[in-house]
Amino acid sequence: MSVKRKREEDMEIVWQTPANPPQRRDYIHRNGIRYVKPYYFEFISHVKNRWAGKTIVDLFTDEFKGRPRDYYESAVRSGRIQVDGQKVPVSYVVQSSQKISHFLHRHEPPVMSWDVEILCEEPDVLTVCKPASVPVHPCGQYRKNTVVGILQAEYGLAPLFPVHRLDRLVSGLLILARSASRADLFRQQIESGEVQKRYIARVLGVFPDKQQIVNANINYNAREGRSTVEVGDDQGNSTASLKGKAACTKFTRISTNGKHSIVLCEPVTGRTHQIRVHLQYTGHPIANDMLYLSEFVSIRSAEGLSADRAAAKLCSPQPISLENGISDTGNDSNEDFSIDPMCTNCPNLGPKGYEGNEEGLWLHCVKYSGPDWIYECPHPDWASLS
Repeated sequence: MSVKRKREEDMEIVWQTPANPPQRRDYIHRNGIRYVKPYYFEFISHVKNRWAGKTIVDLFTDEFKGRPRDYYESAVRSGRIQVDGQKVPVSYVVQSSQKISHFLHRHEPPVMSWDVEILCEEPDVLTVCKPASVPVHPCGQYRKNTVVGILQAEYGLAPLFPVHRLDRLVSGLLILARSASRADLFRQQIESGEVQKRYIARVLGVFPDKQQIVNANINYNAREGRSTVEVGDDQGNSTASLKGKAACTKFTRISTNGKHSIVLCEPVTGRTHQIRVHLQYTGHPIANDMLYLSEFVSIRSAEGLSADRAAAKLCSPQPISLENGISDTGNDSNEDFSIDPMCTNCPNLGPKGYEGNEEGLWLHCVKYSGPDWIYECPHPDWASLS
């Protein structure tokens, strides 16, 4: 497969927006990894109060660190960054609530190329086995490489409304409603405590044979991308001053081989990374959870990576380049790829810092049950210690 390099003025660009649905032809499968073909996309945001008074270039350089300043200067000059639909000079000072458009060559992060298996399809509910590494819905740099996007591209299933969250690296049961009203009903039941949730995890060490109940506040640091446990002091003082949110998880050992244990996890609340950080608190973290097995990896803030990717970065292989050719499986197209002259990610398929294989967490959602419904998902291979 050849790669075409074009000058900006010679290019015919078709800009995509969220209104353009994912298509099966948008994906490339290579060496067990699912890539999205790079595409042109318009990102739209509005100037926040804290951005007001900055030049357009300073705003992007300070707030969106994934690209160098000279890229943003070129993007403003060429009209790929606009304010209220108009080209502006690099010295332009933005005002609160103005509309900013960033037209760019979008490279989505790759995910593992596992199928999104449909478990149950009902008129108003769809359940699937979510593969690890795939986000549930469009967020951040992900749009097509999501469970919702893949289901729309490969099965024509849309619209879909996720009922609950699963972390990107977590696998297992995912419930999606076929209508907003059905999703609201599920969420009301979850918020009122009518829904029981069950996960299984493979943890380090011999987990206690008696049920462990962890009642410990969780404080999520969005900047660092990870949670910490907060508890009262040894003198029994009040926890009213703690910043974290109340959280409770029940843990029951299923089996152990002396090195690892399989543990049933029943979260009573639903905080970010709750099971992961509560298991760490018990002294038995998930056995392959690099984020909670070690101290925080500081390269995240410098390179704009997620905390999980930063923790696992040293294990990543080299990126796959468009110039190396990408034909691998039957659903690759024969079209040529054009290298965008302004793109800071070309000729790689994925964005910088998002290359290679990722190991899914040994944490898997197996069951959700409500007042008059039960949905389940088969156990993964790692749940067997034999």
